[in-house]
Amino acid sequence: MDSGGTLTVVRSCGMTFFSRRAFLAWLAATVPFAVIIRRAHTAAVLRFRADSATLEALAEAVLPSEIGTHGSAVEAASFRDWAAGYREGVEVTHGYGTSRLHSTGPTPMTRWAKQLDALEVAARNTHHLIFRELAVAQRQAIVRSALQSERLDRIPDVGDANHVVVALLAYFYASSAANDLCYESKIGRLTCRPLSASPRKPLPMLKISER
Repeated sequence: MDSGGTLTVVRSCGMTFFSRRAFLAWLAATVPFAVIIRRAHTAAVLRFRADSATLEALAEAVLPSEIGTHGSAVEAASFRDWAAGYREGVEVTHGYGTSRLHSTGPTPMTRWAKQLDALEVAARNTHHLIFRELAVAQRQAIVRSALQSERLDRIPDVGDANHVVVALLAYFYASSAANDLCYESKIGRLTCRPLSASPRKPLPMLKISER
């Protein structure tokens, strides 16, 4: 692209060719970057929905076994819906004791979708099976390998998680279900309970074998 903003092209045998750099520069100037990001986010959401079984198999492998296969599938669907509704630049409520405001960053969905694909590739390369067909222990081994490069000293906020596995864990452990599981009681921390129920002790949770 010259100083006048004209796209640099190469003409050969009557045909016009764009260099890769010139084409990307032209594309960036023609299509707003925000539009490209939104389209990439939408594509990643469709990827999650089209192959929900992989995300459910991942949830079964990394979430507490106490919630069972059905519970992990419910959590996977809830996480997928949360991720689909993610929006960049939304103001986030500030934490307790600080007035500093911040907004959500770029969508992590494009990165997470690629990481789900990578888990599938690892399953095929290692066991010649798709990820959901593997035993739970085999899936866990693949997950541990995928997280080797991650440096974590705490569970981050969901949207800040670099890897889809960490994001799924962060989403679950911030939920009412995880709080109930921790105390083995139906507390419903993030649910709206009637005032009349506040003096009553929460009911104990039923074990999977008792359901």
